[in-house]
Amino acid sequence: MDFGALLGRMTTAICAGDGEAAAACFTPRGVHHDGFYGEFEGRAEIARMVRECFHRDARDLEWRLADPLCDGHIGYARYDFSYVSKLPGSEGRRVRFSGISCCALEDGLIRRYEEIFERAPVLAKLGFADARILKAVKRWAE
Repeated sequence: MDFGALLGRMTTAICAGDGEAAAACFTPRGVHHDGFYGEFEGRAEIARMVRECFHRDARDLEWRLADPLCDGHIGYARYDFSYVSKLPGSEGRRVRFSGISCCALEDGLIRRYEEIFERAPVLAKLGFADARILKAVKRWAE
Protein backbone atom coordinates (compact mmCIF):
# COMPACT_ATOMS: atom_id res chain seq x y z
CA MET A 1 0.00 0.00 0.00
CA ASP A 2 1.18 3.53 -0.79
CA PHE A 3 0.03 5.42 2.28
CA GLY A 4 1.22 8.78 0.95
CA ALA A 5 -0.87 8.32 -2.19
CA LEU A 6 -3.94 7.28 -0.17
CA LEU A 7 -3.68 10.29 2.14
CA GLY A 8 -3.00 12.51 -0.86
CA ARG A 9 -6.18 11.29 -2.58
CA MET A 10 -8.18 12.06 0.56
CA THR A 11 -6.77 15.56 1.03
CA THR A 12 -7.05 16.44 -2.67
CA ALA A 13 -10.69 15.31 -2.69
CA ILE A 14 -11.47 17.33 0.44
CA CYS A 15 -9.88 20.46 -1.00
CA ALA A 16 -11.86 19.99 -4.22
CA GLY A 17 -15.11 19.54 -2.29
CA ASP A 18 -15.54 15.97 -3.53
CA GLY A 19 -16.95 14.33 -0.42
CA GLU A 20 -17.62 10.99 -2.10
CA ALA A 21 -14.02 10.67 -3.35
CA ALA A 22 -12.70 11.59 0.11
CA ALA A 23 -15.02 9.05 1.74
CA ALA A 24 -13.88 6.35 -0.70
CA CYS A 25 -10.44 6.51 0.97
CA PHE A 26 -12.05 5.13 4.15
CA THR A 27 -13.35 1.71 5.10
CA PRO A 28 -17.18 1.54 5.00
CA ARG A 29 -17.39 2.29 8.74
CA GLY A 30 -14.29 4.48 8.76
CA VAL A 31 -14.05 7.51 11.03
CA HIS A 32 -12.73 10.98 10.27
CA HIS A 33 -12.11 12.90 13.48
CA ASP A 34 -11.66 16.55 12.61
CA GLY A 35 -10.00 18.89 15.08
CA PHE A 36 -12.79 21.46 14.79
CA TYR A 37 -15.92 19.60 13.72
CA GLY A 38 -15.50 16.37 15.64
CA GLU A 39 -16.14 12.79 14.60
CA PHE A 40 -17.87 11.55 11.45
CA GLU A 41 -18.41 7.80 11.04
CA GLY A 42 -19.15 6.03 7.77
CA ARG A 43 -18.67 7.11 4.19
CA ALA A 44 -21.96 9.02 3.97
CA GLU A 45 -21.14 11.08 7.06
CA ILE A 46 -17.58 11.77 5.89
CA ALA A 47 -18.93 12.99 2.53
CA ARG A 48 -21.44 15.17 4.40
CA MET A 49 -18.63 16.63 6.56
CA VAL A 50 -16.77 17.73 3.44
CA ARG A 51 -19.86 19.40 1.94
CA GLU A 52 -21.65 20.73 5.00
CA CYS A 53 -18.75 21.68 7.23
CA PHE A 54 -15.50 22.25 5.35
CA HIS A 55 -16.93 23.87 2.21
CA ARG A 56 -19.75 25.64 4.03
CA ASP A 57 -17.26 27.49 6.23
CA ALA A 58 -14.20 27.80 3.96
CA ARG A 59 -13.03 28.19 0.38
CA ASP A 60 -9.73 27.89 -1.47
CA LEU A 61 -8.55 24.99 0.71
CA GLU A 62 -4.89 23.96 0.38
CA TRP A 63 -3.51 20.85 2.11
CA ARG A 64 0.16 19.95 1.63
CA LEU A 65 1.52 16.68 3.01
CA ALA A 66 5.11 15.85 3.93
CA ASP A 67 7.07 12.87 5.22
CA PRO A 68 4.39 10.16 5.20
CA LEU A 69 5.38 7.12 7.26
CA CYS A 70 3.47 3.85 7.49
CA ASP A 71 3.96 0.29 8.74
CA GLY A 72 0.86 -1.00 6.94
CA HIS A 73 -1.36 -0.59 10.01
CA ILE A 74 -0.64 2.93 11.25
CA GLY A 75 0.38 5.96 9.21
CA TYR A 76 1.52 9.47 10.01
CA ALA A 77 2.28 12.55 7.91
CA ARG A 78 3.04 16.18 8.60
CA TYR A 79 0.85 18.74 6.89
CA ASP A 80 0.35 22.42 6.21
CA PHE A 81 -3.27 23.45 5.76
CA SER A 82 -4.80 26.76 4.78
CA TYR A 83 -8.15 28.12 3.71
CA VAL A 84 -10.07 31.35 3.30
CA SER A 85 -12.81 31.69 5.89
CA LYS A 86 -16.46 32.11 4.98
CA LEU A 87 -17.48 32.40 8.66
CA PRO A 88 -19.40 35.54 9.66
CA GLY A 89 -16.98 38.11 11.06
CA SER A 90 -13.97 36.30 9.56
CA GLU A 91 -14.94 36.35 5.89
CA GLY A 92 -11.99 36.57 3.55
CA ARG A 93 -9.29 35.83 6.13
CA ARG A 94 -6.78 33.21 5.03
CA VAL A 95 -5.47 31.11 7.89
CA ARG A 96 -2.58 28.64 7.79
CA PHE A 97 -1.51 26.05 10.29
CA SER A 98 0.59 22.92 10.53
CA GLY A 99 -0.24 19.58 12.06
CA ILE A 100 0.15 15.83 11.98
CA SER A 101 -2.27 13.36 10.39
CA CYS A 102 -2.61 10.06 12.27
CA CYS A 103 -4.31 7.13 10.52
CA ALA A 104 -5.28 3.62 11.52
CA LEU A 105 -5.44 1.52 8.35
CA GLU A 106 -7.30 -1.61 7.31
CA ASP A 107 -7.26 -3.40 3.95
CA GLY A 108 -5.45 -0.51 2.27
CA LEU A 109 -7.98 2.11 3.43
CA ILE A 110 -8.26 4.52 6.35
CA ARG A 111 -10.16 3.03 9.29
CA ARG A 112 -9.66 6.10 11.52
CA TYR A 113 -8.24 9.52 10.76
CA GLU A 114 -7.23 11.92 13.52
CA GLU A 115 -5.08 15.02 13.56
CA ILE A 116 -2.92 16.93 15.96
CA PHE A 117 -2.61 20.71 15.72
CA GLU A 118 -2.92 23.80 17.88
CA ARG A 119 -6.54 24.93 17.48
CA ALA A 120 -6.63 28.10 19.59
CA PRO A 121 -4.12 30.02 17.41
CA VAL A 122 -6.28 29.29 14.35
CA LEU A 123 -9.28 30.87 16.08
CA ALA A 124 -7.12 33.87 17.02
CA LYS A 125 -6.01 34.23 13.37
CA LEU A 126 -9.68 34.21 12.39
CA GLY A 127 -10.19 37.20 14.71
CA PHE A 128 -12.44 35.42 17.20
CA ALA A 129 -12.97 37.25 20.50
CA ASP A 130 -10.92 36.01 23.45
CA ALA A 131 -14.06 34.82 25.28
CA ARG A 132 -15.10 32.72 22.26
CA ILE A 133 -11.63 31.18 22.01
CA LEU A 134 -11.60 30.37 25.73
CA LYS A 135 -15.06 28.81 25.50
CA ALA A 136 -13.86 26.56 22.64
CA VAL A 137 -10.69 25.57 24.49
CA LYS A 138 -12.70 24.61 27.58
CA ARG A 139 -15.08 22.54 25.42
CA TRP A 140 -12.12 20.71 23.80
CA ALA A 141 -10.58 20.10 27.23
CA GLU A 142 -13.70 18.20 28.30
